[in-house]
Amino acid sequence: MPEVTNTTQAPFYFILTGIPGFEAFHIWISIPFCCLYTISIVGNTTILAVIRTEPSLHQPMYLFLSMLALTDLGLTLTTLPTVMQLLWFNIPKISFEACFAQFFFLHGFSFMESSVLLAMSFDRYVAICRPLHYATILTSEVIGRIGLAIIGRCILAVLPSLFLLKRLPFCHSHLLSHSYCLHQDMIRLVCADIRVNSWYGFALVLLIIVMDPLLIILSYTFILKNILGTASWTERLRALNNCLSHILAVLVLYVPMIGVSMTHRFAKHASPLVHVIMANVYLLAPPVMNPIIYSVKTKQIRQGIFHVLFQRKVY
Repeated sequence: MPEVTNTTQAPFYFILTGIPGFEAFHIWISIPFCCLYTISIVGNTTILAVIRTEPSLHQPMYLFLSMLALTDLGLTLTTLPTVMQLLWFNIPKISFEACFAQFFFLHGFSFMESSVLLAMSFDRYVAICRPLHYATILTSEVIGRIGLAIIGRCILAVLPSLFLLKRLPFCHSHLLSHSYCLHQDMIRLVCADIRVNSWYGFALVLLIIVMDPLLIILSYTFILKNILGTASWTERLRALNNCLSHILAVLVLYVPMIGVSMTHRFAKHASPLVHVIMANVYLLAPPVMNPIIYSVKTKQIRQGIFHVLFQRKVY
């Protein structure tokens, strides 16, 4: 019988894993990670600063974009401490409570990203299909309520899985396969019946990871139907261009998310390096790519960045 450590009796540490097989090169691997984290923090902070300082950007579309930037910033800051302490200082240990705290924020911000993208698809639907009612439907009060609903939804989604996992005993092996605490990774170390956890996780996948993309696709079905009914190709291209940034942000989130889920389900015996790479792409791609996408593809954001930089240069 393997020895079981009861988490309620004595605190213990989980052991994080860096890049399997490349432990000797962690200090060099930290350079691209550091660059990606810097791009994410600077990019998302810049977008937030531009939207805050430019009165012309105090519109629903850009308020939702600021929610996305805040979410990306939160996701970045959640994983940065454990990843960089492991790569820079070779400190693999994380306490039980700290691991569950990271678990909560990591999955919370991940679900929040999906929820914000869903809200942004509704914004694009109203802007293109109901342009005359856009200002009356998406008022500041409504946007504030949507933001609170997103926060409440994500907290209520993550808390039960956290408490369901925390009540269970863990085996003597506390070795995680990533440099941060993922639910899929932690559940493998449990020495008890996890059927309730599995069913709740399945329900969560259906309610967020499956339902959100389906609703986004539905909104774009209505948008496409409306666009194809417009008079000229110029109007169609302009409408599609207005949606392009959001479509790219959706792909950047859901393609790696589906990849990670498929890897955990159907490639359990694949090389640990595959799982590590997929998880890092899933967690780093949206925070890094979203500010680049919106800065390149959105003229108003580009102009706002130049305006802010020009003002600072003048002062």
